[in-house]
Amino acid sequence: MEPDFIARLRTQLGGPRDGALLRFSLGNALLGQGDAGGAAVALREALAFDPHYSAAWKLLGRALAEHGDAVAAIAAFESGIAVARERGDEQAAKEMGVFLRRLQRPATP
Repeated sequence: MEPDFIARLRTQLGGPRDGALLRFSLGNALLGQGDAGGAAVALREALAFDPHYSAAWKLLGRALAEHGDAVAAIAAFESGIAVARERGDEQAAKEMGVFLRRLQRPATP
């Protein structure tokens, strides 16, 4: 993603188009640029708009893992799996389950 795209998304924050999708898009763009911490902030904001947004939970878990916060990433994936199952989104639940198991696997020396 180009930095101009991120800037354009940021100009829409707080406006009439602000919401879960805008914040998710910003988080996705920031993660693509390597800003996992900024992505996690945007994705948490997306979830504040819509706590049942399975894709945002999945991306939040990934952002937190990339940012080095495995404990928070595990919690995000666990919450996301519960939300996805509640909504009948089994594919998202399976994908988050894979990420979750990778994080829970003991590190090899």
